[in-house]
Amino acid sequence: MPRFAANLTMMFNEVAFPDRFAAAAAAGFKAVECLFPYALTPERLAQTLERDGLTLALFNLAPGDWEAGDRGLASDPARFDALKASVGQGIEYALASGATRLHMMAGFADSRDPVALSAYARAIEHAAGRLADHGLDLLLEPINGRNMPGYFLNDFALAERLILQSGAPNVRLQYDVYHQQILHGDVAMSFRRLLPLVGHVQVASVPSRHEPDGEELNWPFVFEMIDATGYDGFVGCEYVPRTTTEAGLGWFQPWRTR
Repeated sequence: MPRFAANLTMMFNEVAFPDRFAAAAAAGFKAVECLFPYALTPERLAQTLERDGLTLALFNLAPGDWEAGDRGLASDPARFDALKASVGQGIEYALASGATRLHMMAGFADSRDPVALSAYARAIEHAAGRLADHGLDLLLEPINGRNMPGYFLNDFALAERLILQSGAPNVRLQYDVYHQQILHGDVAMSFRRLLPLVGHVQVASVPSRHEPDGEELNWPFVFEMIDATGYDGFVGCEYVPRTTTEAGLGWFQPWRTR
């Protein structure tokens, strides 16, 4: 059965971030993910997860100044020192919280630019090496250009190539069904082919990025397909609720674990 993780950056926004953990647990989730957990100290994050009986499935390394428009540091050679600091911070939070998967955002650059490609490969090598020392996985996620114009990692084939070129067993693909459908389509066949590289899955309806309950994709088929492959990782619910989070959880009822 798919192991769903509520995305606390997008879901349960009816309450403050620290209170979303309890809200997710009350709704039946046993796992959560978020873009950035850094509003809480590592100690408070760990205490909150333990209190609510939750697993932290995934979070992102700090991307630079999010409010100023940064969406990652990895493709910018001038920001390598900041990237290294974000890796160190991410490890601290992972060790405190028990999370084992960290996503490194790429930033804005032309993916054909050899300078950006070299910087990104260097960032992968550094981050993967540091994370491997602690038994952690580094996740790379292609993001579509409609939602994030100019993003460096905007192609699943490029992500696959960079993962394989890294040669590091802890560099994995963050397979977001929403981005795959917008960029390339062919979700079922691509997921089956890429399964050996997949370290985390995320879902949202296409094109609206709401609950995974309709629009372009047949979600019962998608969930059953993912399950049938033997994928045993988490499926992150990285969507924006149409109204309130609770009102939109009808799709989740067949999969509730509480």
